[in-house]
Amino acid sequence: MKINISRQHIYLMALSFFLFIFVLVFSFGVLIPQGKEYRIKRVELKKLSKELRAYKNLHSETAQTLQDLRSKNRSIITAFDATFNPERFEKQNKQYFSSLKVKEVDFSKVEDQFAIYEVNTTSEISSPTNFYKFLDAVNKSDWMIEVNFPIDFKRDGEMIKSSFKMKVYCNNNDTNATASSSEAK
Repeated sequence: MKINISRQHIYLMALSFFLFIFVLVFSFGVLIPQGKEYRIKRVELKKLSKELRAYKNLHSETAQTLQDLRSKNRSIITAFDATFNPERFEKQNKQYFSSLKVKEVDFSKVEDQFAIYEVNTTSEISSPTNFYKFLDAVNKSDWMIEVNFPIDFKRDGEMIKSSFKMKVYCNNNDTNATASSSEAK
């Protein structure tokens, strides 16, 4: 009994056997180890995606809170950016007192962020009602002003003299640095 296999079939079987061995070696040598790395990286990616979503949510919540605070406190922000003008302050608030003097106290080494002014007033009143009206006007003014206690009231006949210190918060450090650098050009 003679098995008659043609050369083409032998070549085809040899080629098929070679390809089968190549596929097995490629599968166990390259694909399976890469598949393990792929699964590990996929788990890592899911963890990173979860963290990214959490950070995006935090960012959007923080941005929304910032926008809400900006819109709610717009007048305070603009008052903080306004430059304090003592002459304008005296002119606006002179109506509450018969005499109003504002002079700057030099505490630049202690307080860098704001200026300190001493305010001396004289009023022809029998009660400090005008002073309270003045405080209401200061609260509605264009500047961030803190009136510090103690407020000294001294009666001199029909006049009440008052003296107090106030802090004017303003962003003058950056403004002056920018202005001086632009003037130098």
